Amino acid sequence: MEITNKRFLVVGASGVLGGEIVKLLTEKGAIVSGSASSNDSAAKIPAKVEVRLLLDLTSPESIKTLSDYLIAATELDGIINAAGVVAFGEVKDLMAETVGRLMAINASGPMQLFSALTAKLAEKEESVVVNITGVVAETPLPGIAAYSASKFAIDGFLAAAAREWRRQGIRAISARPGHTETGLASRAIAGEAPKFPEGMTAQHVAQRIVAAIENDEKELPSTAF
Repeated sequence: MEITNKRFLVVGASGVLGGEIVKLLTEKGAIVSGSASSNDSAAKIPAKVEVRLLLDLTSPESIKTLSDYLIAATELDGIINAAGVVAFGEVKDLMAETVGRLMAINASGPMQLFSALTAKLAEKEESVVVNITGVVAETPLPGIAAYSASKFAIDGFLAAAAREWRRQGIRAISARPGHTETGLASRAIAGEAPKFPEGMTAQHVAQRIVAAIENDEKELPSTAF
């Protein structure tokens, strides 16, 4: 896919990795809209975006509002979801609220968003959906069972959706990098992060994802990073 003059939505554009993706896309001539979950975090979206948007992935109403706006107001060549939350702790300590929030932000919210915008993406000869899913979708780990499950869910959704979308010219990429230095672990919604070895830089992961979009790749397993 030629990125110049293409229009992308980057969900989670206020985060470290989302921000790097925004910067790379705009440097390559893309027109980018970026979303954040609050007005405070929206201020962290890189200045080169065309428009800053609010999106709460735990709220079906918020997802519908954003989707309706994009359907009515703009062209759309791609969606990149860089939003996500993590929680740590043993299974015996899991709270229902934690599980619900993990599933909403990491899985069911993105599913609703992608579904709502499928017809919009299908208007183009080629379009792309990228979800930053992570290595836990390949190898679930103890201490993050619910987080792993949420990532398995969205990974499975994309694998099935890709087969449907192929006929409509929509490419799906589930990007599964290993531990990346974004600070996500320090903002866990429950539990405390163990000490991780040093991870990949956000810049490296963002560059690999943008390259996959450009090169028409359909798979980005952990070994691709």
